[in-house]
Amino acid sequence: MNKKYKIAAAKVTKESYTLEEAFQLVKETAYAKFDEAVDLAVRLGVDTRHSDQMVRGAAVLPHGTGKKIRILVFAKGEKEKEAVDAGADMVGLESYIDKINKGWLEFDVAVATPDVMASVGKLGKVLGPRGKMPNPKTGTVTFDLAGAIREIRQGRVEYRVEKGGIFHGSIGRVSFTKEQLFDNAKAVIDAIMGARPASVKGQYLLGISVSSTMGPGICVDINSVGRAR
Repeated sequence: MNKKYKIAAAKVTKESYTLEEAFQLVKETAYAKFDEAVDLAVRLGVDTRHSDQMVRGAAVLPHGTGKKIRILVFAKGEKEKEAVDAGADMVGLESYIDKINKGWLEFDVAVATPDVMASVGKLGKVLGPRGKMPNPKTGTVTFDLAGAIREIRQGRVEYRVEKGGIFHGSIGRVSFTKEQLFDNAKAVIDAIMGARPASVKGQYLLGISVSSTMGPGICVDINSVGRAR
């Protein structure tokens, strides 16, 4: 543990904070020379061994992610032109499938039209574990390519609980205001709360924490989030 981290961690003096306080503290405890990402972790009372309790979806961050997103679109025919016109970084089908099978993964989000999913589906074992597989539940399998690309550019992020029922993802940068970080976090938390599986019994939201890339974790009082659990 380095000296700068120890100094930052010493500023975390309470067991938990309100969401607003937590983001103020995230900014105060960030010490890296680069613009650190701000991460949100949400722990849910779900059993991911059951497919009907795999919480997954997408939310649009009101203030974006602060990161340039590289978008790959799998499409053919007229839909290729639509994707290019909408601002996709890469568009194609078989050539990109071949590249990915050879280890290429230089993109952040993949979108596909439904008619090419029979081919794209073969990449499931490669893209699935990395959270890059197009999926109808997250709006990345659609004929409305322009709409999907626009949302991604505006700050749409996907959430998916990992083993243990935990979601972890970036919701902005340290250079954001605490109000912007709060708004972005609330958008993700509200989406996750709205996606509560009907089969979940008992408490659904178990814990929330936030941190910068290099900074200490800061626990959030879930009762301060302001939404029924």
